[in-house]
Amino acid sequence: MAARDGRARKDRPQSARAGAVPSIIVIGVLMYLANVAPGWWALPFLTSRTAEVMGAVNAAWIAGLVANAVYLLVGVRAVRALGEIIVIVFGIVATFRIWSVFPFDFGASSFDWALIVRILLVVAIVGSFIGIIAQLAAFVRAILPHPSGHALGQ
Repeated sequence: MAARDGRARKDRPQSARAGAVPSIIVIGVLMYLANVAPGWWALPFLTSRTAEVMGAVNAAWIAGLVANAVYLLVGVRAVRALGEIIVIVFGIVATFRIWSVFPFDFGASSFDWALIVRILLVVAIVGSFIGIIAQLAAFVRAILPHPSGHALGQ
């Protein structure tokens, strides 16, 4: 994609910074809602065992906050790709923790919500591994020299 000035968008440093501020805001709001008010305990389908997964979930959110703060400071695509891999790994750990604890109680519903949640967790895990592969490819593209003589990640 060429920009108006002829440079490819992916060559611009600010493109690696794009979305960092909104991401920080969204993660901060989610952390507040889950941990402070109204708190995860306000959701009727979550059991007291949710406390056992919140450490991993909060760690994944904190990894996202730190990564996005780094993206604001260092607008380099290679750094963003590595940061995304780290965030995804934290997310995978949290998802596996949720799978193993399964802190959900859907009551006597005639619909099998537990099965749906398990399917969604599998989709999240598979998608995360695909995301790691995609970010590894983005990292390699970012560090390889571009025909113009500049690395793509600059």
